[in-house]
Amino acid sequence: MPPKPCQPGPKDSLLQCFIKRNRSTQTYYLYLGLTNSLSDGGKFLLAARKCRRPTCTDYIISLQAEDFSKGTNTYAGRLRSNFLGTKFTVFDGQSPQAGAKMGKSRSSRLANLRQVSPSSNYPMAHISYELNLLGSRGPRRMQCNMNTIPATSIAPGGLDPTTQAELNPYQSTPTSFLSKSASMENSVSDQKNGGLVLINKAPRWHEQLQCWCLNFHGRVTIASVKNFQLVASPENEPAGPEHEKIILQFGKVGKDLFTMDYRYPISAFQAFAICLSSFETRIACE
Repeated sequence: MPPKPCQPGPKDSLLQCFIKRNRSTQTYYLYLGLTNSLSDGGKFLLAARKCRRPTCTDYIISLQAEDFSKGTNTYAGRLRSNFLGTKFTVFDGQSPQAGAKMGKSRSSRLANLRQVSPSSNYPMAHISYELNLLGSRGPRRMQCNMNTIPATSIAPGGLDPTTQAELNPYQSTPTSFLSKSASMENSVSDQKNGGLVLINKAPRWHEQLQCWCLNFHGRVTIASVKNFQLVASPENEPAGPEHEKIILQFGKVGKDLFTMDYRYPISAFQAFAICLSSFETRIACE
């Protein structure tokens, strides 16, 4: 049985999914691939609708294909970009503590009820694209700071992110208790605090084809600056085999069809939000 949209993917292999884009409604649909063929209908997982605002862009992510209301149980979270489309924040509709056991006291029970309110938002990831001031068309660089996933989760015998949240339900601070500046500082301090950081795998220059190439093992068929593969960053630590594994890959296979393959320790929701940021990035970081 495949994991739920908010649960980590499998450890042993990439879970193959695909994204369909509806340009007229600015809506994106995520499906789990049931066969190796992209022609099958797939199993619906998540949907997102783009909402452009004067200073930013929001992608509202829902558990239902056509319901994007924030005040309902179908609201999963959102992705918000800055004006340039170079920095993004992924907000979870429920706090990381939502899965933890409730305390016995009345005050703790009330606190948990507030934390799982559908209208609440908690920053679970920060995504940034390197600003390209020279206008070159080379591969763009991206970095994802996963606030709620410890870097040790990818190590041999590492603790599952969901298990960690149950053992230490108070490790994350809800956005409502943080100032805007404090929330943005989280992306800088994630690595210091032991948070997982994902970076795009560097492509290789193909002399014969005269282009930058990544090996998607047949899952991507159309060259695009949006295509990427993410691996765990070793930062200042020695790189091990766990830093070579592809955690998320995304690429174009049709005009409005894209593949999205992900694995542990990220969830379908997190993977989908990261891929949505690739649709939004503009010429400034291409």
